[in-house]
Amino acid sequence: MGETRVSVCKHGPVLIKRAILDQIEAGELDVIFRKWRKPTVKQGGQLRTSVGMLDIVAVDKVTKSKISADDVKRAGFNTKASMLRELDSRDEGDVYRITVQHGGIDPRIALRENSNLTVEDQTHLHERLARLDKVSKRGAWTTTFLKLLNANPRVRAPDLAASLGLDKPTFKNDVRKLKGLGLTISFSPGYELSPRGKAYLDTLG
Repeated sequence: MGETRVSVCKHGPVLIKRAILDQIEAGELDVIFRKWRKPTVKQGGQLRTSVGMLDIVAVDKVTKSKISADDVKRAGFNTKASMLRELDSRDEGDVYRITVQHGGIDPRIALRENSNLTVEDQTHLHERLARLDKVSKRGAWTTTFLKLLNANPRVRAPDLAASLGLDKPTFKNDVRKLKGLGLTISFSPGYELSPRGKAYLDTLG
């Protein structure tokens, strides 16, 4: 396995490059080393990544002398010296060994592909979206967004935001709320309604 510099992550394991995530998904790597003043992940947690969920199996504070040759290999490095050079070039703090494994498909992906909405599903979505509308200082917005995205697939976010008189960050933050319910899919550029989103929009007539 060739040496890689990116399994030691600058701001925590959530920022792992795709090549490393692919190796974790394939079962070729299962250790990440990180320097932290305070751990930002915990044993039993999960991270959402571009290849699905990442299970945090263990988070152990270690000294450099306790890092084994097996640890080095499992982190994707050829030598301990090269790994320590990379580790020492990062943030200050204690050294942690994070054991990870691929945790399967992102549940949001499975959710968004499900267009077979039960009455219970419809009620749940209606209640969740109604709450989003209620707490918004702009008033009800969720149905407007769903209709806009349905009519304008893969249009740039700044253009969509401008059509509503919103700034881009506000618009994208609201779309993320819909994405969390499995109603939208992000592209570059733009968005589309997911099968679930289209099915829900159909229920609104």
